[in-house]
Amino acid sequence: MHGPALSGWLLVALCAVTGAYCLLRMRACAGQERRASSGEAVMGFGMAFMALPAAVLTPPGWSWAVYAAVFGATALHGLLAVRHGAHHLHHLVGSLAMVYMAVAMAAPGAPGAHTGHMTAGAGGIPVLTGGLLLYYAVYVLRAGARLVPVAASAGAPAPVGGAGRVSRAGGPEMTLACRLSMALGMVAMLVTL
Repeated sequence: MHGPALSGWLLVALCAVTGAYCLLRMRACAGQERRASSGEAVMGFGMAFMALPAAVLTPPGWSWAVYAAVFGATALHGLLAVRHGAHHLHHLVGSLAMVYMAVAMAAPGAPGAHTGHMTAGAGGIPVLTGGLLLYYAVYVLRAGARLVPVAASAGAPAPVGGAGRVSRAGGPEMTLACRLSMALGMVAMLVTL
């Protein structure tokens, strides 16, 4: 993913911090939530690596095949997890989007293929890219709306302390904020595909 170097570094930082938080969250939870956190950590770190500016790291051409294989495996895992609940569908879409971007970057003739990183106009199927952009834009808007405190959305000031405070381990709001930040990162990466 490239444009101005600063935006690339900001995206790397956002995705890496999100991946690190997901790793920490794994330690505080169990079962299904722990598995979701591990998948989100893989996604966060994968997105951070994919967003590294080309001046810093130019991975070999075969790295895109490894990317596609890793996220293909996470997509398969997500497909199996969808049987246990529709909320796993978002992880499946994210994994498939990462496979799609890796394949688009590895495609011969893609301008980003020789540098190993996403560049404007690198390739991809415009209709599929547009569909993924629409999905993530709607997801960002819905997740952002869910993070707005009810009292603040009604025009009253948000509560201070007590109920408005997030615990050290985070909470549902932090989990949603992490998913929101990764969705924003995905929008940025898809725009430059």
